[in-house]
Amino acid sequence: MCGIVGYVGKKQAAPILLEGLSKLEYRGYDSAGLAVRDGEKLAEVVKEKGKLKELAEKLDDGRALKGTCGIGHTRWATHGAPSQINAHPHVSGNCSRSGSGAVESEVVGVHNGIIENYQELKDKLEKHGYQFYSETDTEVVIKLIDYYYKKYKVGPVDALAKTMVRVRGSYALEVMFKDYPNEIWVARKESPMIIGIEGDDCYIASDVPAILKYTRQVYYIDNMEMARLADGKATFYNLDGDVVEKEKVEIKWDAEAAEKGGYEHFMIKEIHEQPKAVEDTLTSVIKDGRIDLSGVGLTEDEIKGTSQITIVACGSAWHAGVVGQYVMESLARIPVRVELASEFRYRNPILDPKQLVVVISQSGETADSLAALREAKSRGINTLGIVNVMGSSIAREADNVFYTLAGPEISVATTKAYSAQLIAMYTLAIEFARVRGCIDDERYQNLINELKTIPDKIGNILLDKERIQWFAAKYANAHDIFFIGRGIDYAVTMEGSLKLKEISYIHSEAYAAGELKHGTISLIEDGTLVVGALTQPDLYEKTVSNMVECKSRGAYLFGLTMAGNYKTEDTCDFVTYIPKVEPLFAASLAVIPLQLLGYYVSVAKGLDVDKPRNLAKSVTVE
Repeated sequence: MCGIVGYVGKKQAAPILLEGLSKLEYRGYDSAGLAVRDGEKLAEVVKEKGKLKELAEKLDDGRALKGTCGIGHTRWATHGAPSQINAHPHVSGNCSRSGSGAVESEVVGVHNGIIENYQELKDKLEKHGYQFYSETDTEVVIKLIDYYYKKYKVGPVDALAKTMVRVRGSYALEVMFKDYPNEIWVARKESPMIIGIEGDDCYIASDVPAILKYTRQVYYIDNMEMARLADGKATFYNLDGDVVEKEKVEIKWDAEAAEKGGYEHFMIKEIHEQPKAVEDTLTSVIKDGRIDLSGVGLTEDEIKGTSQITIVACGSAWHAGVVGQYVMESLARIPVRVELASEFRYRNPILDPKQLVVVISQSGETADSLAALREAKSRGINTLGIVNVMGSSIAREADNVFYTLAGPEISVATTKAYSAQLIAMYTLAIEFARVRGCIDDERYQNLINELKTIPDKIGNILLDKERIQWFAAKYANAHDIFFIGRGIDYAVTMEGSLKLKEISYIHSEAYAAGELKHGTISLIEDGTLVVGALTQPDLYEKTVSNMVECKSRGAYLFGLTMAGNYKTEDTCDFVTYIPKVEPLFAASLAVIPLQLLGYYVSVAKGLDVDKPRNLAKSVTVE
C-alpha cells in the first residue's frame, strides 16, 4: 500500500521522483505529492488528488520544481478520504488548504503503513499546541517527530528513535529536517523500503522497480532501524543510535522487465511472460534432471521428519496454496492445511513442533503473511517462504526460502507470480513424495518431464487468445458470473473468479461444483454465465452434471477442458481447450484462459486494467 521514493545527490530531484513514482503507481493512485529542497532553501511541497499524471502535468514533468533533495509519495488511502489536503507529503507546522507551497516546517515527510495509535498520539500533541489540517495518521507521526526534535533538542537520530518507540503500527518513513539540508532520514518498521547508492546519488523506494533505472546496488533496511542518506552514502542506526554495518546487495532483475515493452498494459505483458517465469523457476531447482532444494535450504532429513504442512497466504497466493494442498497430499501423502494469513494467528492455531509452515507472498512484504510467519517462528516451527522479491522481509526472516523467478510484476492483478508459485508447490510436492518414499523413480522422472513441458504449453494457449477476446466482449456487460469446479479445478476457478472481479468489477464467485445445490443454484437465471473447469478426468462427469443442472435453469455454459474432450461441446455453449498435461499440473494451464478472460472483459469495458479501483499491489497493512 502506498509508494514512497526519495533522492538526494547532484541531479534535479523532481524528475527522478516522478519517474520512480510512475513505477510504483500500482501501490496506490488516489493522490500523489513531492517535497523538494534546493540547498538551504525551504522545502517546496506540491501535491494533487488523482493519479500521478495530474501531479506530473502540474510540475511540467518535474521541471517546475528545482532542487537536488526530495521525497515523493503515491497514496492508497487508509486514514482520510482521497484529497489534496490528505495527500503526502505532510508537514509538522500548520498548512494551507491546498497543502502546497514553500513550508517553514521543521519536518516534512511521507509514510507508507498505518499508525494504529494515531488518535492517542494526536490527542497528546493537541495538548501541546499542535494543530492538524488533515485526517491522516501520517500528519500525526510527522508532528510527533517534530515534538521530540524540539522538546529534547536532539538530532534526527534521537528524534526518530523516540518516535519509533512511541508509535504502534507499521511504517516506512522518509523525512527531511529544515536544519539538515541535502539529507534524507528514513525509518522502518514492517513496511518495505530499499536504499540504492550509485556514485554521489542516494535513492529510496518502497520497491525495486522504482530505482532499477538508476542503480542495482541496494541496501535492505531492517525493522526498527533508521538511516541517513547524504553525500552518496547511507549510514544505518539502531534504536540506541549506534551505527549498524550493512552489505550492499546487487539486484539481478532486468530493468526492461519493469517496462511495458510495446504491450498496451502490464497485465497482458505479464500474461505473456509466464512461459519464461515458469521456465526460470523450474531451472532454478531442477539440476541434471532431478529436483535440488539445496538452494532452498530444506534437507532430506527435515523433509522426512515433517509431520504436516500448513500453507499460509493471502489472495492469489492463497489460491496457489490450495492447488499445492491437492498436489502435495496426492503425491506425498502428508496432511496439508491452507490458511488465510489474515485469520491464522487470531484463532490461536494448534501447531505441531515437527510441522512445516509455508508462507507464500509475491512481494515478501504482505503484512498478514509476515505476521503469520513470525507467529510460527515464535513457536519454534520450521518455516519456508515462497517469495518473488530477493531480500524482502519474509525472505530474510523465514528459515528457508524458495525464490520464484517471475521478475518484477507491476500490474495489480497477479499473473506470472501466481504461475511461478504453482511451480514452487509442484516441485516441493514431488521432492517430498520422493524423499518420503511415496513415488518410485519412474514416476518421479515422469513428473519432472511433465513439468518441463508446461512453459511451451502455456505459450501454445496464448497463440489462441483471440477466441477468448471475442467471448469476453460478448459478456463484458454481465452482472453475475459463477465459476465451478472440483478438486484442483475448484482451486483454479477461485483464481479465475478473482482475476475477473478485481479488474472488471463484475460480481463473480467460485464454488465447489458439488455445493451448487446447497443454495447457490437459486441465483442462476436466464443468461447467467457459468464457467466450468473440467480438467480432472476422475471428476469430469460429475462437474458436467452440475453444469447441466445450471443449463436447465437458463445458464450459458463456458467449458474449460483438456484437448481431446470434444464431447464437452455437446453440453457447453462455448468451449476452450488446454493442451493435455498431467492432471495434477492442470492449474498451470487452465488459469491462462481465465486470466485472459478477466483481462479482455476489463479492456472491453474501457477500465484501467493495471490499476483497478480501491486495490494496491502489495498489502503491507492489516
